[in-house]
Amino acid sequence: MRRCLQLARCGRLGAAPNPMVGAVVVCDGRIIGEGYHQRCGEAHAEVNAIRSVCEPELLHRSTIYVSLEPCAHYGKTPPCAQLIIDKGIPQVVVGCRDPFAQVDGRGITMLRESGIEVREGVLEQKCLWLNRRFITFHTKQRPYITLKWAQSEDGFIDRKRTSPEEPPVRFSTPLTQALVHQLRAENEAILVGRHTLELDRPSLTVRQWYGRNPRRVVLSSRPVRCEGMTSYRTREEALKDLWQQGVQSLLVEGGRETLQGFIDAGLWDEARIETAPIRLGEGIRAPKIEGRKGEKVLIEGRSIVYIYKIS
Repeated sequence: MRRCLQLARCGRLGAAPNPMVGAVVVCDGRIIGEGYHQRCGEAHAEVNAIRSVCEPELLHRSTIYVSLEPCAHYGKTPPCAQLIIDKGIPQVVVGCRDPFAQVDGRGITMLRESGIEVREGVLEQKCLWLNRRFITFHTKQRPYITLKWAQSEDGFIDRKRTSPEEPPVRFSTPLTQALVHQLRAENEAILVGRHTLELDRPSLTVRQWYGRNPRRVVLSSRPVRCEGMTSYRTREEALKDLWQQGVQSLLVEGGRETLQGFIDAGLWDEARIETAPIRLGEGIRAPKIEGRKGEKVLIEGRSIVYIYKIS
């Protein structure tokens, strides 16, 4: 199952909106086939793993490990549970169930009703974490929300500015900025507030990383004229509309008011906070997440803290 997870991560930028899934076929204690879901609309992990087996006759005494429950419905591809049945694979090991309404246990039931031995819950928490965006989308009917900001070591995100001609304080190094662009590439939409949009005029692209630019969203009580930017009046309106459009992940990069609003409303799942070895003394206070400790790493003298909300 650990190998399944390694393989699944290879589909990080291509599988969405489908989940990342890895599959491994084992016979007599030896891996004889493996695969992962590479791109949405193409073959699933189980299909690729089974196709990679050089001696198909071994499938009749093999076990297939899959990080997520095999699908049981016809979508853009046929159901993987039926493929496993047709190939005569006698044992299946599943990391976690698929919460998608058209699966949600049906794949496992289909396998068991066909006489296949199914074992569930192997490295379940790791498998759930890998697809936390997909799972949150289908269980909470909203995108998975990541908050991101950079701050000084004395807790300010910027000086007080009144016009775009006043440059913002730069906390990030080229490396940590590239990591921010990586984070953008891993999210389908990015949100800022109207004040940030008008004052900083951010491009919100992944220009220092590989991948697609996220959809740009702004919160504003009045209409905003900005090409390629979708405007919403409230957080709830934005989240509902993004969910209805199938957007599974949202990165929030706004100012203090926007970020703190998401925090106070409990509408967040993950936070990434970069603290630079700079002291401002005064300015705009950074948002606060009370009562939660994060995982800290050091990059080029910057402290980067990752905080996860367990709900």
